Amino acid sequence: MTFALATANPGKIREMSQILSGLGFEVVSRKELGIDMDIEETGTTFKENALLKAKAICEASGLPSIADDSGLMVESLGGAPGVYSSSYGGEGLDDNGRCMYLINEMKNMEHRGAKFVCNIVCLFPDGEMLAAEGECRGLILEAPRGAGGFGYDPIFLVEGLSKTMAELSPLEKNKISHRGIALKEFVLLFNERGITS
Repeated sequence: MTFALATANPGKIREMSQILSGLGFEVVSRKELGIDMDIEETGTTFKENALLKAKAICEASGLPSIADDSGLMVESLGGAPGVYSSSYGGEGLDDNGRCMYLINEMKNMEHRGAKFVCNIVCLFPDGEMLAAEGECRGLILEAPRGAGGFGYDPIFLVEGLSKTMAELSPLEKNKISHRGIALKEFVLLFNERGITS
Protein backbone atom coordinates (compact mmCIF):
# COMPACT_ATOMS: atom_id res chain seq x y z
CA MET A 1 0.00 0.00 0.00
CA THR A 2 1.29 3.44 -0.93
CA PHE A 3 0.61 6.41 1.33
CA ALA A 4 0.65 10.09 0.36
CA LEU A 5 2.39 12.40 2.81
CA ALA A 6 0.31 15.52 3.26
CA THR A 7 3.10 17.77 4.48
CA ALA A 8 5.05 20.16 2.28
CA ASN A 9 7.71 20.76 4.97
CA PRO A 10 11.02 19.25 3.71
CA GLY A 11 12.21 18.42 7.26
CA LYS A 12 8.99 16.59 8.08
CA ILE A 13 9.01 14.75 4.72
CA ARG A 14 12.55 13.55 5.41
CA GLU A 15 11.76 12.35 8.95
CA MET A 16 8.40 10.75 8.11
CA SER A 17 9.82 8.99 5.04
CA GLN A 18 12.77 7.61 7.04
CA ILE A 19 10.57 6.32 9.85
CA LEU A 20 7.74 4.91 7.74
CA SER A 21 9.96 3.28 5.10
CA GLY A 22 11.97 1.74 7.93
CA LEU A 23 8.71 0.20 9.14
CA GLY A 24 7.87 -1.21 5.72
CA PHE A 25 5.54 1.50 4.38
CA GLU A 26 5.84 2.96 0.90
CA VAL A 27 5.36 6.73 0.98
CA VAL A 28 5.27 9.47 -1.64
CA SER A 29 5.28 13.20 -1.04
CA ARG A 30 2.55 15.44 -2.43
CA LYS A 31 5.24 17.09 -4.59
CA GLU A 32 6.05 13.71 -6.17
CA LEU A 33 2.33 13.33 -6.88
CA GLY A 34 2.22 16.77 -8.53
CA ILE A 35 -0.18 18.13 -5.91
CA ASP A 36 0.45 21.82 -5.28
CA MET A 37 -2.15 23.37 -3.01
CA ASP A 38 -2.38 25.60 0.02
CA ILE A 39 -4.23 23.94 2.87
CA GLU A 40 -5.57 26.40 5.39
CA GLU A 41 -4.85 25.20 8.90
CA THR A 42 -7.90 26.61 10.67
CA GLY A 43 -8.05 24.00 13.44
CA THR A 44 -7.57 24.90 17.09
CA THR A 45 -5.79 21.62 17.90
CA PHE A 46 -2.96 19.66 16.28
CA LYS A 47 -5.38 16.81 15.51
CA GLU A 48 -7.88 19.11 13.76
CA ASN A 49 -5.14 20.57 11.55
CA ALA A 50 -3.72 17.12 10.75
CA LEU A 51 -7.19 15.95 9.71
CA LEU A 52 -7.69 18.99 7.43
CA LYS A 53 -4.41 18.22 5.66
CA ALA A 54 -5.02 14.46 5.41
CA LYS A 55 -8.53 15.02 3.98
CA ALA A 56 -7.33 17.49 1.32
CA ILE A 57 -4.49 15.25 0.10
CA CYS A 58 -6.56 12.05 0.27
CA GLU A 59 -9.23 13.67 -1.93
CA ALA A 60 -6.65 15.09 -4.36
CA SER A 61 -4.57 11.89 -4.68
CA GLY A 62 -7.09 9.08 -4.18
CA LEU A 63 -4.49 7.49 -1.88
CA PRO A 64 -4.49 6.92 1.86
CA SER A 65 -2.99 10.12 3.22
CA ILE A 66 -0.84 10.62 6.31
CA ALA A 67 -0.67 14.10 7.80
CA ASP A 68 1.03 15.39 10.87
CA ASP A 69 0.52 18.57 12.77
CA SER A 70 2.99 19.30 15.47
CA GLY A 71 4.48 22.06 17.50
CA LEU A 72 6.14 23.25 20.64
CA MET A 73 4.22 23.91 23.86
CA VAL A 74 6.03 25.96 26.51
CA GLU A 75 4.62 25.66 30.02
CA SER A 76 5.48 29.17 31.22
CA LEU A 77 3.82 30.63 28.09
CA GLY A 78 0.54 28.80 28.73
CA GLY A 79 1.22 26.24 26.01
CA ALA A 80 2.27 28.74 23.33
CA PRO A 81 3.29 28.73 20.56
CA GLY A 82 1.26 25.49 20.15
CA VAL A 83 -0.63 25.23 16.85
CA TYR A 84 0.97 28.53 15.82
CA SER A 85 4.55 27.19 16.14
CA SER A 86 5.38 27.64 12.45
CA SER A 87 4.22 31.26 12.39
CA TYR A 88 5.26 32.30 15.91
CA GLY A 89 6.68 35.81 16.04
CA GLY A 90 4.96 36.83 12.80
CA GLU A 91 5.38 36.16 9.11
CA GLY A 92 8.81 36.49 7.55
CA LEU A 93 10.78 34.77 10.33
CA ASP A 94 12.80 31.69 9.46
CA ASP A 95 13.49 28.83 11.91
CA ASN A 96 16.39 30.69 13.52
CA GLY A 97 14.30 33.87 13.79
CA ARG A 98 11.51 32.00 15.57
CA CYS A 99 14.02 30.40 17.96
CA MET A 100 15.51 33.79 18.80
CA TYR A 101 12.03 35.29 19.21
CA LEU A 102 11.10 32.53 21.69
CA ILE A 103 14.36 32.94 23.61
CA ASN A 104 13.62 36.65 23.91
CA GLU A 105 10.03 35.98 25.04
CA MET A 106 11.40 33.74 27.81
CA LYS A 107 14.11 36.13 28.99
CA ASN A 108 14.44 35.96 32.80
CA MET A 109 11.94 33.07 33.07
CA GLU A 110 13.17 30.43 35.50
CA HIS A 111 10.71 27.69 34.58
CA ARG A 112 11.71 26.51 31.08
CA GLY A 113 9.78 23.23 30.75
CA ALA A 114 8.31 22.46 27.33
CA LYS A 115 7.19 19.62 25.14
CA PHE A 116 7.02 18.88 21.45
CA VAL A 117 3.64 17.40 20.50
CA CYS A 118 2.74 15.59 17.27
CA ASN A 119 -0.62 14.35 16.04
CA ILE A 120 -0.69 11.94 13.10
CA VAL A 121 -3.90 11.39 11.16
CA CYS A 122 -4.21 8.83 8.37
CA LEU A 123 -7.31 9.07 6.22
CA PHE A 124 -8.27 6.33 3.77
CA PRO A 125 -10.36 6.88 0.62
CA ASP A 126 -13.20 4.85 2.18
CA GLY A 127 -13.39 7.27 5.13
CA GLU A 128 -11.52 5.08 7.63
CA MET A 129 -9.34 7.19 9.93
CA LEU A 130 -6.49 6.38 12.27
CA ALA A 131 -5.09 8.97 14.70
CA ALA A 132 -2.04 8.81 16.96
CA GLU A 133 -0.19 11.23 19.22
CA GLY A 134 3.35 11.49 20.51
CA GLU A 135 5.19 13.90 22.74
CA CYS A 136 8.73 14.58 23.86
CA ARG A 137 9.53 16.63 26.96
CA GLY A 138 12.46 18.92 27.56
CA LEU A 139 13.67 22.42 28.39
CA ILE A 140 14.09 25.59 26.35
CA LEU A 141 17.71 26.79 26.32
CA GLU A 142 18.87 30.39 26.36
CA ALA A 143 20.97 29.89 23.22
CA PRO A 144 20.84 27.49 20.24
CA ARG A 145 23.03 24.37 20.11
CA GLY A 146 23.56 21.97 17.23
CA ALA A 147 23.22 22.10 13.46
CA GLY A 148 20.81 19.25 12.77
CA GLY A 149 17.04 19.03 12.66
CA PHE A 150 14.78 22.00 11.96
CA GLY A 151 12.33 24.32 13.67
CA TYR A 152 12.93 24.72 17.40
CA ASP A 153 15.31 21.73 17.60
CA PRO A 154 18.44 23.82 18.44
CA ILE A 155 16.89 25.31 21.59
CA PHE A 156 15.08 22.19 22.85
CA LEU A 157 17.14 20.21 25.38
CA VAL A 158 15.70 16.69 25.45
CA GLU A 159 14.65 15.44 28.89
CA GLY A 160 17.09 12.83 30.21
CA LEU A 161 19.75 13.69 27.62
CA SER A 162 22.44 16.33 27.58
CA LYS A 163 21.72 17.11 23.93
CA THR A 164 19.33 19.32 22.04
CA MET A 165 17.20 17.81 19.28
CA ALA A 166 19.58 19.51 16.82
CA GLU A 167 22.57 17.66 18.32
CA LEU A 168 21.06 14.22 17.78
CA SER A 169 21.71 12.11 14.70
CA PRO A 170 18.62 11.52 12.52
CA LEU A 171 18.46 7.94 13.83
CA GLU A 172 18.65 9.07 17.47
CA LYS A 173 16.05 11.77 16.90
CA ASN A 174 13.61 9.45 15.14
CA LYS A 175 13.72 7.06 18.10
CA ILE A 176 12.74 9.59 20.76
CA SER A 177 11.04 12.48 18.96
CA HIS A 178 7.35 13.32 19.23
CA ARG A 179 6.97 12.52 15.52
CA GLY A 180 8.80 9.20 15.81
CA ILE A 181 6.64 8.17 18.78
CA ALA A 182 3.40 9.20 17.03
CA LEU A 183 4.34 7.36 13.81
CA LYS A 184 5.19 4.18 15.72
CA GLU A 185 1.84 4.42 17.51
CA PHE A 186 0.13 4.88 14.13
CA VAL A 187 1.82 1.72 12.77
CA LEU A 188 0.62 -0.26 15.82
CA LEU A 189 -2.94 0.97 15.25
CA PHE A 190 -2.67 0.17 11.54
CA ASN A 191 -1.52 -3.40 12.27
CA GLU A 192 -4.24 -3.89 14.91
CA ARG A 193 -6.96 -2.84 12.49
CA GLY A 194 -5.66 -5.25 9.86
CA ILE A 195 -6.27 -2.72 7.09
CA THR A 196 -5.37 -3.99 3.63
CA SER A 197 -5.18 -2.25 0.29
